[in-house]
Amino acid sequence: MPAQQVRGKFDNNKKEMKAIKVNNVSNDINALDMHIEEIQQPIAGKDECVVKILYSGVNPSDVGAVLGKFPKATWPRYTGRDYAGVIVDGPQELLGKEVWGTGGELGIRTNGSHAAFLVIPVLAVSEKPATITLPEAAGIGVPFITAYEGLRRAGLPKRGQWVLIFGINGKVGQAATQIATRLGAKVMGVEHGSNHYRGHANSSTVVINSSESNVAEAVMEITGGHGADIVYNTVGSPCFEDANHAMAHGGTQIFISDRLQKEVPFNIFYFYRHQHNFVGIDTQELDVVDCAGILDELKPGFLDGTLVPFRVKNEHIYPLERARDAYLQTYTGSKDKIILKIQD
Repeated sequence: MPAQQVRGKFDNNKKEMKAIKVNNVSNDINALDMHIEEIQQPIAGKDECVVKILYSGVNPSDVGAVLGKFPKATWPRYTGRDYAGVIVDGPQELLGKEVWGTGGELGIRTNGSHAAFLVIPVLAVSEKPATITLPEAAGIGVPFITAYEGLRRAGLPKRGQWVLIFGINGKVGQAATQIATRLGAKVMGVEHGSNHYRGHANSSTVVINSSESNVAEAVMEITGGHGADIVYNTVGSPCFEDANHAMAHGGTQIFISDRLQKEVPFNIFYFYRHQHNFVGIDTQELDVVDCAGILDELKPGFLDGTLVPFRVKNEHIYPLERARDAYLQTYTGSKDKIILKIQD
């Protein structure tokens, strides 16, 4: 489907704006097939609205899609999943509302949010919390949706339960820490080469330096031999064995990625004797309507301050014309949230 074919029709009287267009996958992060293309404001169809995108987050999955990591991705396409903006067309009662959103199909199977406008179903509208800025709202989507969906599928941690997060300082790890501590869980994290947590939490957290300690032994010591009720494994196969041995009887391990994509030994006897559960999360399966529902569930936390957006520094807000730099910064593992300013 050509990139300019989005939901709705175009209003030829509207000022032309810009979008990032990718014609095909790239084999080299330093030579991305990314172009700035002028687009016109679409007209909302039945049960649709048009969002004027002001800011959009850049996620590892955005870069991965352009590098051909997702077989479901189709091209040409406007990229991007997360966004914050203002509704400029659609039902009268929605006009002018500041919204935030994301979707597993955006920038992968349909045109995405690294563009001046995005057409979404009315059911996908979620009003941005007044307590956070538009740039901050644009950085919430993928990390918090992923964190919440994983914890939800694991049954949501209960007050007093132990949650262990591999890669706690990553964006999903930080979001999971916020959500789990908001629910009253006790959080332990694992980082290689660090014992410091750099994000917000609603209670104290313990970080295990995996380069200095045996993770499973440390977890058992911290929990008095109980183990972790929920393990959020944001890394994948390198942490699989440690995670299994750190789990409590009846515990659940959540997977969202596998950085090395290697096979791991699976001990069926150990698995069923310990009544373990495994949960796999792929947020590409959650569309804009699904994600709006999750954002609405998370909104009270952002309103009361128990959930906090990632800090967005001015130097990490890139104009659309510097999208390649933003993608490269994200690809190289920036610890800061990278945001694109789409328009004023």
